[in-house]
Amino acid sequence: MSKQINRITAAGILIALGIIYGDIGTSPLYVLNAIVNGRVVNEKLILGSLSCIIWTLTLQTSVKYVILTLKADNKGEGGIFSLYALVRRQRKWLVLPAMIGGAALLADGIITPPISVTAAVEGLKQIHFLSGITTKTIVLIVIAIISALFFLQQFGTISIGRLFGPIMFLWFGMLAVLGISHISDDIHIFKALSPHYAVELLTAYPKGFWILGAVFLCTTGAEALYSDLGHCGRGNIRASWIFVKTCLILNYLGQGAWLLAHYRGVQIAGPMADSFNSFFGMMPHWFRPVGIVIATVAAIIASQALISGSFTLIGEALRLNLWPKMKINFPTEEKGQLFIPGINTLLFIGCIGIVLYFQKSINMEAAYGLAITMCMISTSILFANYMISRRVLPFWIYLYLAVYITIEGSFLTANLRKFPHGGYVTFIAGGALFFVMYVWYRSRKIKNNLRSGTNNHDGSLREFR
Repeated sequence: MSKQINRITAAGILIALGIIYGDIGTSPLYVLNAIVNGRVVNEKLILGSLSCIIWTLTLQTSVKYVILTLKADNKGEGGIFSLYALVRRQRKWLVLPAMIGGAALLADGIITPPISVTAAVEGLKQIHFLSGITTKTIVLIVIAIISALFFLQQFGTISIGRLFGPIMFLWFGMLAVLGISHISDDIHIFKALSPHYAVELLTAYPKGFWILGAVFLCTTGAEALYSDLGHCGRGNIRASWIFVKTCLILNYLGQGAWLLAHYRGVQIAGPMADSFNSFFGMMPHWFRPVGIVIATVAAIIASQALISGSFTLIGEALRLNLWPKMKINFPTEEKGQLFIPGINTLLFIGCIGIVLYFQKSINMEAAYGLAITMCMISTSILFANYMISRRVLPFWIYLYLAVYITIEGSFLTANLRKFPHGGYVTFIAGGALFFVMYVWYRSRKIKNNLRSGTNNHDGSLREFR
């Protein structure tokens, strides 16, 4: 099994690109827009924000998930419930962070498709003859795309991965080329590689700490890397991430240089903010229609990361008796490939509701990220206990907890500002999903205790407490 999940193949890498990197891979569509929205573009803001993005991708995604958490596979499967299965015998209370994390990941899956697809489709406003397109029209297009995506789920993620893999390779190549072509707009943008500018932004820039709420959007797809371990294998995920991260950083640097070259000293606010998009803005006019089409397809794939991860998540929850029984289909003979019609329907209804409620991607951003921070904190707690089970030296365990609880606690605090602006939607959704898990778990415990206490050797009822 270890050899199987560590094996690296060209086909496996292509499938990994198609299945798991859509969410984190389409973050350049909206991250810098969220950061500059309502603020004046200047060197301190751009360099500091880019530094935060680069080091968040490094510490949170590369180190925590790709290097460390992927080691914790449960017979080749990944995800927060697989991690819980490895440590549940250590402490009974660990079921709580497992349920909180699982509910948060499902709640985030409800908003990932709407924000990714809407942000891409809104790029139509950047085409001159479509600049007058209405919000209602965009909403209808987004609903049609999301409906088609959920319909495709029944055919399995292997077929989807083979279809989407080459497209995502094209997408990441486009990210890199666009970024490289604009880095020369302000060559000083490479200063952002130094963590000094991140620290300066968080400590010296006015209300700089709260920018973390927008910065966090660059890593929201990291949990999908672990959830889809059974779909793609550890080796393929690690190999493909090197390519993905390189392309992402190049694009972010290019966007930052373009912003400093064209909007230095300009406040992105009011009507300007509604149509502003630095990602599409730095595209050559002749390429923009093609770029918008590729971005829209990539955004569709972004939704796939959370959807396939949700199937894996619920599959694990069912095996652990943490979720009510549901029908599971196996579309292919490949290990880890499953389709749960009930969850597909639940996510579909939730996604359509989010699109109709928020309508614009800038509104959805306010609700995005709050829930997934809870999932990441839960993963950190469970992985620390996994390290204990592997007899890792206490120093490394405490260092791990100190680093990641600090990072994720900071992101959570910054994201709490989003609560009254839409964060309550994913919070309510996550709370409802946690309630279902907790009630089912407690009911099963009570039922099992009653069964085991029904009859003793003399046929009398045992005392149940």
